[in-house]
Amino acid sequence: MNEELKHKFYISTDKSKLDTQMIHDFLQTSYWAENIPLATVEKSIQNSLCFGLYEDNQQVGFARVITDYATSALLKDVFILEPYRGQGLGKWFVEYILEYPELQDLQRWLLGTKDAHGLYRRYGFKNLTEPEKIMMRLNSNTD
Repeated sequence: MNEELKHKFYISTDKSKLDTQMIHDFLQTSYWAENIPLATVEKSIQNSLCFGLYEDNQQVGFARVITDYATSALLKDVFILEPYRGQGLGKWFVEYILEYPELQDLQRWLLGTKDAHGLYRRYGFKNLTEPEKIMMRLNSNTD
């Protein structure tokens, strides 16, 4: 990303700056969180390390990290609003998150993506080498 854009945009972990309604509006139409309730988004923000991407005071991107700050992290809900895509903001945003000082001692990062494999591969993410060792449990009480 060019330096001019870096002066126009900034990233913050200050949750008080987050536009929860905008985040919810985006996530509820995404393939990974379709129809997610606002209360669930609010609770996920409360219990995660969150990153907002801003132009002046308007939020244009979001990501959150679920982590213990010691061994592992799960990168979730990464997005840039449509009008701001194609400028290198997504790459800068992911780099910033992965280089965040409090996350440097982690042994393992995980994420799920349907269509952004190329973006994340450039930062060292790979397909699971032993997917048979990773399990999941779906809660039948949630949609």
